[in-house]
This record gives sequence, C-alpha cells and structure tokens, in this order.
Amino acid sequence: MEWFLLAIVVLLIAANAIFVAAEFAFVTVDRATVEREAKAGDGRSASLLKGLRTLSTQLSGAQLGITVTSLITGFLAEPSLAALLRGPLGLTGLSDSATTALSISLALVLATVFQMVLGELVPKNWAISEPLRVGRAVAGAQRGFTTAAGPLIRFLNGAANWILHRMGIEPTEELASARSPQELSSLVSRSGREGTLDARTAELVARSIDFGERTADDVMTPRTRARFVSADASAAEILALAADTGHARFPVTASGADEVLGAVHFKHALAVPTAERAQRPVRSIMVDLPEVPETMELDPLLAVLREPGLQMAVVLDEYGGTAGIVTLEDLVEEIVGEIADEQDRPVRRHHRAADGTWTLSGLLRPDEASRLIDLDLPEARSAETLGGLVTEQLGRFPEVGDSVLVTAADRAHPDDDGLPTPADVELTVTRLDGRRVDRLTLRQVAPTTDARPTPGTVPAPAGDAEKIEEVRS
Repeated sequence: MEWFLLAIVVLLIAANAIFVAAEFAFVTVDRATVEREAKAGDGRSASLLKGLRTLSTQLSGAQLGITVTSLITGFLAEPSLAALLRGPLGLTGLSDSATTALSISLALVLATVFQMVLGELVPKNWAISEPLRVGRAVAGAQRGFTTAAGPLIRFLNGAANWILHRMGIEPTEELASARSPQELSSLVSRSGREGTLDARTAELVARSIDFGERTADDVMTPRTRARFVSADASAAEILALAADTGHARFPVTASGADEVLGAVHFKHALAVPTAERAQRPVRSIMVDLPEVPETMELDPLLAVLREPGLQMAVVLDEYGGTAGIVTLEDLVEEIVGEIADEQDRPVRRHHRAADGTWTLSGLLRPDEASRLIDLDLPEARSAETLGGLVTEQLGRFPEVGDSVLVTAADRAHPDDDGLPTPADVELTVTRLDGRRVDRLTLRQVAPTTDARPTPGTVPAPAGDAEKIEEVRS
C-alpha cells in the first residue's frame, strides 16, 4: 500500500512541476516571439498565446494547482515514507517510540526535499532558462486544468480583484509586453558597456530612443545666444556678419527679439547685385519662419523643419514671446552628436586634463555631459544646463570661483549587487558671460561611503595624456 501511495506522490510532484513551469514560463516568455511562431503555424505556440491572453486566470490556475498538489503530497508522502522507514530503523535496536519519531522526521525531510527540488526548483529554473520551449510544452495541460477548475478559479480571482478594487488598484488580465523608452535605453547602454553592442552603435541607438522624449525647449538655441538682425539692415551687413560669426542664417526682427519676422541666409544677400547690397534691406530678401511652441516634441518638430525653407523655426514660450531658435541641425545633433558645416568655426567646448578634471561649457545639458564623459549627472529641477544646475544649487547668481557638490552614481564601478556606487562631483565656475555660467570645471572628489540615493553617475576616466575633443558650434 505504501508503494502505491508513493507512486501517487511521484505523479503529484510531476503535476506540481508542470504548474510551476507554466507559472514562470508564462511570465518570462517573450510574447512577440510567441506571436511570430503562432503566426507561422506552430500549434503549441498558438496554445501558449491563448494562455498569455488570459494570463491572470492562467496564473491563478497554476497557483491553485501548486497549492492542491503540495497539500496532497504532504498528506500522502509523510505517512507512507514513515511506514517504509520504520522497518529498517527498527533493526537498529531503537525503541518503538524512538523509531517512530525518527521515521516521521526523516519522512518529513525527504518529502520536503523531493518536493522542493523536483517539484519547485528544477521546473522554475528550467522555465526561466528556456521559457518558450517550456511554455509550449506545458501550455496545453495548464489551460486544460484552468478550464476544468474554472468556477473555483473565477471565485478566487473575483475575491482577489475585489480586494484590489477596495485598495484603488485596477487588475489587468494580460502582462504588458512592451518596454518603456527608459528600459530600452538602459538595455542599450548596458549592452554597450558589456561589449554586446559596439559602443558607437549603442550611443546612436540610445540617442535615438531619447530623441522622442525631448522637446523644442531642450534643443533650441536660447534667444540670449542667438544672433538677430534688424529688418532694416542691408544685404552687405549680412555678408559681413556671416564672415565675422561663421553663421549662415540669421533670424530677422522688427524692433525686438519677440518680433521675429523671418530669416535670411547669407546666400540671399550674396545673390543681390554687388552695387545694390549696401542699399537693399534685409526685409526684401528674407523668408518666413514657422513658429512652434517650446513644448513641441522633436518628432513633429522634425516634420516641420524638413519642409522646404531654411530648416529653421522660432520657438515661442507660453506667453507668445520668443524663447529661442531651433534648426534641423540641432535635431540631427541629438542623434549623431555635434556636427559642423562649412561655415562653422572650431570652438573648444570641452576638454579633459591629465588629472581627470573636465572643463565644460555651462550651456551643456547634464545628459549631454553624461554622454560626453560616460557619466549621468543629476538633472536640475528647474534648469536645463550645467550652469543652471550650479545656479539652482547655489540659490543665487554664481560668481567665478563658486563651487557646488552634487551626488552622482558611478555605474562604471557598480557594487556587489550591480547597482551604481555613490560619487561626489564638484562643479566650479571658471568664467561668466554676464550672469550666465559660460565655463566650469568638473572633478570627482573623494568617494562617498554612505548608501544615499544616487541620481546620476560620475566615473573618473583613466589616462595620463590630456584628451582634447574639439567640436564645432
């Protein structure tokens, strides 16, 4: 009789393994792959896909199956094993009470070990390692049990959902299979660091993912840095200004920067006959510019700038005033990095000294600095640039020599759990342009030892030779 009960226990452990495998396979399998296989005509993948469409119900069925088989296994395995062990243990000369106690204890240990290893851990690890293969194998049995136990599962699911509703949580039947842009960007960055992807390719993909989340306000040239020309200026003045600044296009204003009438390209001025350039006003050769809100995302903005014209737009703030100017080049640089045309002049925007200290433009955004020197600086709450971050930390307009300390996280040197380690970074103002921070230095100071939250990352790249990178503005 005991051997018959043990045979039933073996079958129950096998059933428990199927439920555990189904639970983990259904959660970890890539749904897109399942859909592709099902569309190709694979019947078992089609069965798995049907289960994924009722994921919450299938998981409830798996949990019910695990609970029932575990209870019955414990109910049958312990007494049957104890009875089989009692005979051999009795030959050791132990008393009846000691033999009974020892046989029950050994039976409990053996039943637990077999249940945990064969019924739980093996199918769990297998399902995590090969979710598609395991899911296809167990989907039919899992769906069949869920259908058979449907009334009980619906009752239990209903009770659980009622509790969730009382907590203000809306249950969902399917697991979201899509990745958020942040998750994708993190995956790509990690692949680049680990060598799975080429570093340049990883950066390009990460920039492309981030592109859709940015707005015109993030990439525009602020009006305080833009070069405007008066509508009454002459074509000759445009040519002189182009030669002096290296810029090819200029916004045209009536009386102030808030009244942008259009834009002029130096080629428009060049097309004017030489004898007429000193008298021909800009208003007669300028072209209209589109106006966009500063909150416009870059995807629709790209469509606007690709239309025929100067590939330039005026960015308006919430009050209708001019916030800045944005060009197609600004958007392209968000993906491929700094680029230059034939009119641009080389301007050193950043460089790294031999001691690891970086000199950076105050107009760089924290995320731009992060990509430049492989770090993630903390973002300012109400500012867009490194200079704005310093101003925000100081709580006043900065002066040359002012320094602030920000907490960052060094992902190049993660801790034992793979999480970024804290790092303190000092930002020091070295040059001002009026009230604006024009230039600052960044250096990593003594590493922190506390476990406070880490909003960014600052590694200290190694190298003895000074690394100079020139970009064009």
